Order: sequence, then structure tokens, then C-alpha cells
Amino acid sequence: MVTQLAREAGAYVIGTGRAADREKALDFGAHEFVDLENDALKDVRGVHLVFDVIGGDVQRNSAALTKTGGTLVSVVGPVEARPADGLVIDFVVEADRTQLGEIVQRVRDGRLRTNIGTTASLDNAVATLNSTERREGKTAIRVRL
Repeated sequence: MVTQLAREAGAYVIGTGRAADREKALDFGAHEFVDLENDALKDVRGVHLVFDVIGGDVQRNSAALTKTGGTLVSVVGPVEARPADGLVIDFVVEADRTQLGEIVQRVRDGRLRTNIGTTASLDNAVATLNSTERREGKTAIRVRL
């Protein structure tokens, strides 16, 4: 959803991932795609904002891609690399009923698309989430109240 929200805000989006993820990233709104296994990430320059969901070497290399004064946001823990004269944000999700309701409404209206690949029952949650099998999309756990 980050790609879609960034596009909606007017950003030029460069997606990254494995070659198998290229079409999905472009379909969800990325303008360009960098295959982290075959393309040179270092060739991308002048980025205002990096949203890091991988960490490690990818995060360290991504910090160097930002413009002076750019921002690196990480959802994978403390940021290890800082953009030149830029900001780093260790992003932690805090549930907000109003914001979650807005996202749900955008999905219902068709303004946002989800990427659910696997749905599992609560009884099978541990086995599903601990699987080493590579799956497309996000995994949702179905909880019945």
C-alpha cells in the first residue's frame, strides 16, 4: 500500500525487490523497478525519501541514494545509515482507529488495493507464519469473534 499512497501524494516511486516482484510493483504504481539481485541500486540517485522494509546492506546502500537533506524511513528497526545532512526515522506502527478506518474505506472504494496472498485460520497461524515457503502477497490470519 505504501507505493499506492506515495503515488496518491504525487511522489515518483521507484520500487525494489526480486525480479519476480517487478510486475507486481509496477502494477501497484511504481514508476520504475530496481531488481536488487541483478540491477545496480547505486545507479539510482537524487531520491528524496527511502522507505526501507529490508534493512541491512539494502538500507545502508539506500541511504547513499538520497539527495542531500533526504529522509530514510525504516520499519525494520534502528536505522544503521544516515543520508547526507538528512533525517532518519525509525517507523513504528501504532494502531489508530480513525486512520485504519480511512484505509478500510479506501480499499472498499477501490482507491487502494490489497495484496493478500494467503489467508489462514487462527488455529493454523503459527505454522503458516513459520513456513519457509516463499509466498506471493501478504498473509492474513482470520480471527472469528
